[in-house]
Amino acid sequence: MTSSYFVTGTDTEVGKTVISCGLLHAALEMGLRTAAIKPVAAGCDENGCNEDALALMQAMTEPLEYAQVNPVALAEPVAPHIAASLTGKRLQAARLAGYCRGVIAAEADFVLVEGAGGWRVPINQRETLADVATTLGLGVILVVGLRLGCINHALLTAEAIARDGLKLVAWVANQPGEPMACQQQNLDTLCRSLPAPLLGVVPHLPAPSPQAVSQYIELEKLLRDL
Repeated sequence: MTSSYFVTGTDTEVGKTVISCGLLHAALEMGLRTAAIKPVAAGCDENGCNEDALALMQAMTEPLEYAQVNPVALAEPVAPHIAASLTGKRLQAARLAGYCRGVIAAEADFVLVEGAGGWRVPINQRETLADVATTLGLGVILVVGLRLGCINHALLTAEAIARDGLKLVAWVANQPGEPMACQQQNLDTLCRSLPAPLLGVVPHLPAPSPQAVSQYIELEKLLRDL
């Protein structure tokens, strides 16, 4: 049985890919075959590759082609709908979800679909990346960046996920920089307020390898019955 989840964040640059890679390694340590897809990414190198997608490829066990892991790679590092418009493309939630289903249907035991930015990032004039998650019907893992404003961002995101009819199944706290003021008190508030288990608190790591990040993640809290 495949367990598949949508990974979103409280904002951009909160460490979604770092945490996703840590989750993939934690699953590997549980003996699971893993795969991931970032259906749309904005910001690519001269070869048309996105660094987040490349990191996912290195962390997963399944030998997927780059085009499977990142089917829509947009050159400019701006909001996806803007990056797409600059190249004359139009993103659609149904099509992006179709790419994801192809990876989910493969033989991996544990699959992550990583979003871009936060929950309400637009992909066209009417749809957001949330529509991809709802089309797929996946449980959501929220990456909370530990910085000023994270409580508000996390609670608003959790409310939006529930309003869209999906379940927040877990969250991970990530420290992308120096510790925030009153960090433990902020974590205590989040633990009381978010309706899902905390899988781990990942400190700021100079070299956040998947293995190093996985040491702070208790994936068994999510996969007890797998």
